[in-house]
Amino acid sequence: MSSSRRTFLQSLSKSALVLSLDSVLALARPLRPGAFFPATEEPAKPGSGLGLSFIDVARASGLNAKTIYGGEHKNKYLLETTGCGVAFYDYDNDGWLDIFLVNGWRLEGFPTGQEPASHLFKNNRDGTFTDVTAKAGVAHSGWGQGVCIGDYDNDGFEDLFVTYFGKNVLYHNNGDGTFSDVSGKAGVAGTGKRWNTGCAFVDYDRDGKLDLFVANYIDLDLATAPVPESGPCLYKSVMVACGPPGLKGGKNILYHNNGDGTFTDVSESSGILQANGTFGLGVLTADFDNDGWPDIYVANDSTASALYQNKKNGKFVDIAMEAGCALSPDGKPQAGMGVSAADYDMDGYLDIVKTNFAGDTPSLYHNLGDGNFEDATFAAGLGAHTQYLGWGCGFLDMDNDGWPDILICNGHVYPEVEQLKTEAGYPQRKLLYRNLRNGRFEDVSTQAGPGILVPVASRGCAFGDFDNDGDLDLVVNTVNDYPQLLRCDLAPGNNWIKVRTIGTKSNRSGIGARLRCVTQAPGETKLHSQIDEVRSGGSYFAQNDLRVHFGLGKADKVQLLEVRWPSGHVDTLKDVKVNQVIFVKEGEGIVRTMQFPAPVPGKRG
Repeated sequence: MSSSRRTFLQSLSKSALVLSLDSVLALARPLRPGAFFPATEEPAKPGSGLGLSFIDVARASGLNAKTIYGGEHKNKYLLETTGCGVAFYDYDNDGWLDIFLVNGWRLEGFPTGQEPASHLFKNNRDGTFTDVTAKAGVAHSGWGQGVCIGDYDNDGFEDLFVTYFGKNVLYHNNGDGTFSDVSGKAGVAGTGKRWNTGCAFVDYDRDGKLDLFVANYIDLDLATAPVPESGPCLYKSVMVACGPPGLKGGKNILYHNNGDGTFTDVSESSGILQANGTFGLGVLTADFDNDGWPDIYVANDSTASALYQNKKNGKFVDIAMEAGCALSPDGKPQAGMGVSAADYDMDGYLDIVKTNFAGDTPSLYHNLGDGNFEDATFAAGLGAHTQYLGWGCGFLDMDNDGWPDILICNGHVYPEVEQLKTEAGYPQRKLLYRNLRNGRFEDVSTQAGPGILVPVASRGCAFGDFDNDGDLDLVVNTVNDYPQLLRCDLAPGNNWIKVRTIGTKSNRSGIGARLRCVTQAPGETKLHSQIDEVRSGGSYFAQNDLRVHFGLGKADKVQLLEVRWPSGHVDTLKDVKVNQVIFVKEGEGIVRTMQFPAPVPGKRG
């Protein structure tokens, strides 16, 4: 990783590979309460003025697997810094979110039988989880990176894809609680010599079968890779891992689903290889120009980010530079990590938030609706903090008021910063921004509870309602530590609805479906219209709940719920009851509902 102030990159010697953030900063411009919980957990008091609090219940809930990734106090290679992703994933279709945690490796390896592996935790529906990794057949060791889900064979069970530095793994969901590794047969394992990172299933040609996009970071060979002493490679005079400047960037991959359980690499014919993308990390799919076809955004490190516009003929063109979502406000490359999308100002177009390196702010790109974006970071109130290094992120309606807020997970990339007093630390707290409904956000991090304020070395984070109490929680994967499961304890009052899509002509997961939710609160004369999409991947190396969540404020019904499927078919539902999960099947409407006991103020369990 490296700083976001990148105009000096051309002056870096590729042979020396010197990484000095002092130079960067010198050149930079002045930066302007739920129903089901472990009995041992006491309810958190809502944060002052917010009516909510985030509390870490990971250990009490049974998430007891430590993520191992690189050296704990010193790193030799950049590979040891990126960390792992995480997924909220209902693998058994019981309506309750399970959790898949990607795990990593260390350079020195491990004794036989002690290798760390990724973990699958089954939701027990009472606030606790059970580790079912061995039973499910998903224990796999290596330099794990990202994770994404999607039903690639349309059999009704979501499959699981995990990226690695090395060969990727595609797990076919057998529908009986077990998985089969079909990576080789399917043709998506890769060569074993790539550094695969973020991923997403996406039906880019709208043929009803999910294709697969995989970002790549660096073409890294540990046998020849530079070490900190090579340059030396420095961060504020401290020797750290070299790169990515001076290292060869990886090439992103697009796999086309052949419909027979196999995929074909179409990276070249689709135009992906012709694009400028390199040092790819976070992957986001969304229809940014409202033409009904999914586009792909990639947060790139140390260079301009990429926006692959879908040309509707099997091809993509990177338009990020001309669209205005590739660089900082002053036209400089940034060190992008995680990325998320939402229509934060309710204008009918999806906007982008991106996390960046320390010494920089996050990026907020406002979608102007004409194929262009404007950088609204400072105007929206996200420009105050430059001391944090962002990874996973997401738009989430934390208080169910019908307006998406922003949460950012932070942690430094170099454990060596423990030696420095000028930094925010290696473990860092999170940032939470409340949507003020006028295009601006307010930093409410200090009011949002210990789950936000306790510093950890965060990497991937995913958003979803694991306890089905109607508010959004998050799970965070960390570096050389235990994961966090941040339960949102929200005071009752606002309503919500969740939508699970089931495609028929479209892909079974409904990935790529555009949802529009229209409500009207009592006493209000104006309709409130929200949009969102069913999405695979996102954040940083993560997978959010596939159920689309809408906060509804005081509205007592959804007047109109429109689902525009990738096939082009539109289902329109009227006067839908609030505070429930609905399952919408393409062409049939609501085929199933799930309702849960209303939260009781001050009571858990």
